[in-house]
Amino acid sequence: MERRMVVARADCPARRVPDGTPLTIPKDTFVTITQALGGNYTVTYNGQMVRVDGTDAENLGLEPELLSFPAPSDDQIREEDVWTALKTVFDPEIPVDLVNLGLIYSVIVDQPAKRVDISMTLTAPGCGMGPVLVGDVEYRVRLVPNVESVHVDLVFDPPWNRDMMSEEAQLETGMFF
Repeated sequence: MERRMVVARADCPARRVPDGTPLTIPKDTFVTITQALGGNYTVTYNGQMVRVDGTDAENLGLEPELLSFPAPSDDQIREEDVWTALKTVFDPEIPVDLVNLGLIYSVIVDQPAKRVDISMTLTAPGCGMGPVLVGDVEYRVRLVPNVESVHVDLVFDPPWNRDMMSEEAQLETGMFF
């Protein structure tokens, strides 16, 4: 477990754990980093546990997670860019991305509405980090060129099980089936 104090160099967007409520850590505020996983940071701010997306880490004086896509040639959303963004969102307890964990059930791109609808699950229905993970998914997918809105639907049918993990994730975690 990492424990390090840093000072926000700029106003920094964050989400409160576990309910995912957005908030802003003001510039020049001291925070304590308690965890760094998957390019995201969990910090303590004003006695609250909050999550800072890795793409905003520079606001805390940390190395930012760079998420880049090919320059769009038109105004269309490229579904492969959405999947690329989803592969940068990691489970907070297992250092494996949501795609390789098998948590993303579907991605539907609505080109006229500039909207992406995602159906996903959690490793456990009672997972307290559900709202934060949904926020992570929405935040990262909104970075995809031409995406104006993201809707995430949490579903539990079928329920997630370890067999849904990719071979890569099984190797990375040592969970073989």
